[in-house]
Amino acid sequence: MIQVVNVFLHQHYDKIHVGRLAYKEGKIYFEYDEKFLKEGVNLSPYKVPLKSGVRICDDDLFEGLFGLFADSLPDGWGRLLLDRHFLKKSIDYHKITPLDRLSYIGQYGVGALSYEPIDEELSCSEESEISLDELAGASLEILSGSTDIMLEQLLLLGGSSAGARPKVMIQLSSDKKNILSGSNKLRNTYEHWMVKFTSSMDTKDSGKIEYIYSLLAKEVGIKMSETCLLKGKKESYFATKRFDRVGDRRVHIHSVAGLAHSDFRAPTLDYDDLLTLTLHLTKDVNELQMMFKIACFNLYMHNRDDHAKNFSFMLDDENCWKLAPAYDLTFSYGIGTEHSTMYLGEGKTPTTEHLLKLGKKHSIKDASKVALQIRKISFKFKEYAKEFKVTNSSSKLVEKSIENLLID
Repeated sequence: MIQVVNVFLHQHYDKIHVGRLAYKEGKIYFEYDEKFLKEGVNLSPYKVPLKSGVRICDDDLFEGLFGLFADSLPDGWGRLLLDRHFLKKSIDYHKITPLDRLSYIGQYGVGALSYEPIDEELSCSEESEISLDELAGASLEILSGSTDIMLEQLLLLGGSSAGARPKVMIQLSSDKKNILSGSNKLRNTYEHWMVKFTSSMDTKDSGKIEYIYSLLAKEVGIKMSETCLLKGKKESYFATKRFDRVGDRRVHIHSVAGLAHSDFRAPTLDYDDLLTLTLHLTKDVNELQMMFKIACFNLYMHNRDDHAKNFSFMLDDENCWKLAPAYDLTFSYGIGTEHSTMYLGEGKTPTTEHLLKLGKKHSIKDASKVALQIRKISFKFKEYAKEFKVTNSSSKLVEKSIENLLID
């Protein structure tokens, strides 16, 4: 059991000591390093503001961790891999503390924070290329609980990832033909990307559908990272360029769940809250406008898995907060077929009226035009589905769900 973990920030290629986490009698304590306080970098302004002294999280939403550090931990797929790894080593993962997990993630977490001591480091050959088909197949086997095949490789490539769907962090060559491990030092002409695989609950078209959604989002001006479909011998896989990496330089990312301590497992958030938070944190009406576009897109495109971990903010080079590029925009039903984030209190059947009231409340410029533009673009899904050969059953399911939303 790890008792003390040192937290570091990787900024402008420098490694800065942020502070220490300590575990004692079931409680987790944190204290900023006095030198870091003088840096003036406010990593989590609401829950862990810059001030001296030892503090303890006053809620148990993240097992006693502040959201600032919980954002570094995997959930869903990544946590499953870690737990399966512990079991393989005859370690009872129920006794593993959050500090143990942070220490295991070490330098491989998303964003710009790292943790020491490193409990264990996995490594792979820098020269070995990666087969997406093999990893996708092994992921399904692991999800079914029938095998631990390729567990160590999947853990290295995806053990720090959040979300339920299997995914791997890779290096992708500029021509998008060669794939290497994302854990190694970045090779020349390569970039950091993430690739998603299907889960047992997904259709085989899920990657194509998410890619189509990314194209539609970009058409209406929603800021997203570069996306593509990577073709294996058997399937096509959705891939997106990581926005928490610029070359090998790391970028500090903070999810809304971690920033505001909002429970992403329950529908506790409202787009009213998100718009308020966006303007307060970024102080930029352009970022507010972008968040409103995302709210419109999620409504009209039937993306109901819009929970608090699927919105994030990032620190730029001047330590100013910006809305992170949109991600996880795809067709989904959400919890109980409702939006995880409500529209002025309505999660089951939000309408254009809710969007317009939201826009008026937050003084969104041309809110009705923005909503109409995104409402029209939703009809293009059918056109793209044909182009990318989405199966008729999957295409009809999405089309019908979108059409049913456009009655109001």
